[in-house]
Amino acid sequence: MKLSEVLKNIVILESVGKTDIEICGIQIDSRKIEAGHLFIAVCGTQADGHQYIGKAIAQGATAVVCQQLPEDLPAGVTFIRIEDTEDATGKIATQFYGNPSTQLKLVGVTGTNGKTTIATLLYEIFTAFGNKCGLCSTVCNYIGERAIAADHTTPDAITLNQLLSQMVKEGCQYAFMECSSHAIHQKRIGGLRFEGGIFTNLTRDHLDYHKTFENYRDAKKAFFDGLDKSAFAITNLDDKNGLFMTQNTSATVKTYSQTRMADFHAKITEMTFEGMELNVNGQDVYVPLVGKFNVSNLLAIFGAAVMLGKEPTEVLTVLSSVRSVSGRFEALRSPKGFTAIVDYAHTPDALVNVLNAIDEILCHRGEVITVCGAGGNRDKGKRPLMAHEAARLSDKVIITSDNPRFEEPQDIINDMLAGITDEERGKVLSIVDRKEAIRTACMLAKKGDVILVAGKGHENYQEIKGVKHHFDDKEVLLEIFQE
Repeated sequence: MKLSEVLKNIVILESVGKTDIEICGIQIDSRKIEAGHLFIAVCGTQADGHQYIGKAIAQGATAVVCQQLPEDLPAGVTFIRIEDTEDATGKIATQFYGNPSTQLKLVGVTGTNGKTTIATLLYEIFTAFGNKCGLCSTVCNYIGERAIAADHTTPDAITLNQLLSQMVKEGCQYAFMECSSHAIHQKRIGGLRFEGGIFTNLTRDHLDYHKTFENYRDAKKAFFDGLDKSAFAITNLDDKNGLFMTQNTSATVKTYSQTRMADFHAKITEMTFEGMELNVNGQDVYVPLVGKFNVSNLLAIFGAAVMLGKEPTEVLTVLSSVRSVSGRFEALRSPKGFTAIVDYAHTPDALVNVLNAIDEILCHRGEVITVCGAGGNRDKGKRPLMAHEAARLSDKVIITSDNPRFEEPQDIINDMLAGITDEERGKVLSIVDRKEAIRTACMLAKKGDVILVAGKGHENYQEIKGVKHHFDDKEVLLEIFQE
């Protein structure tokens, strides 16, 4: 594709060199540059791409898009100066890959919790309807039934458009995507056309990046502000930020709720660890999922499917056969007679949701033992809050390592223990080794008790000092069960 065509939707401030040259690839990572590529120098959060212009040219870049022209302008290389390279990357990628988001029905899901469950189950039910679908999620990306490993909740704009383009080439009719606050703020979804958007909820998270809750909230809202009038926006009325998210959108707004009048509503009529009986918009259905938080997820899924043209009764029929997403309230039965639940809950609110769901089912017929930690090099403010909520809603708590990354595990544990009150201290242990923490919980558990292992869910690694070591909470539990 000609460089002039690649830059069709970009406002150019200054151009040096030819724009009728052929471009065979685009990159924001200089290490991936090959001959004939366009390098976009993005002022990122970790590094400034302008520092790597020389390396990109040495590796064969024939054109560079930047915000500041370098002092030395090598012959044979075209330089394009624009105002904001981060904002332009998505638009350039969309153009280069043939606007793939306009050739399928793309639905984005944003919020603090529930993104993975909603996006994954939408992918599964639309596949069950006989459609070929794509999925972009924290756990894994899919093109039809072909799995592609996921490194981020939402990939960078170039990888994302490449993925969507491949979905189109392989015949996908729908794609469902988690849209993280980082991705929205960093314009990774810039240039994409969404058929619809879903808001789940908003609680404290990622303040290490956004600095304030307001910044975090506004990043989520920006997704809905960007939807066009032909799209739909489905929002959660049970969250105080639900209507705030959609107040400036051009999209058709629909609502869901368990407690208020809404377009899509539901109530629980019965619940066990295996599933729930629900009444959804006047129709009864059984689903093999648990907890009020999952009722909200299912309402968002139901609403999106209806807005995408599916019959409500058909949607509920398919929902009755869905399976739990890996690492999301995944229940394992121990030979000793207790239940272990693996869940990704890694925020105070998510922990409360899961523990409340356990309490609703258990009804004080057994004890709850919670094993949890907090990630290193992330929002430190949520650490004491998580420990406090775990202690408040559990009979015993074991604070342990999560992904310490480049922090000392004991320092993270100490931050969490600061949230424990004097009254709670007697039921709280701290064990740095996560496997030993889980083993201790299993030793303490009696028949009828429930162990919650929270924080990592589907993850099969533990990140320590920049190295990912294999670690899977579910595998560890099953191994301990067999001992």
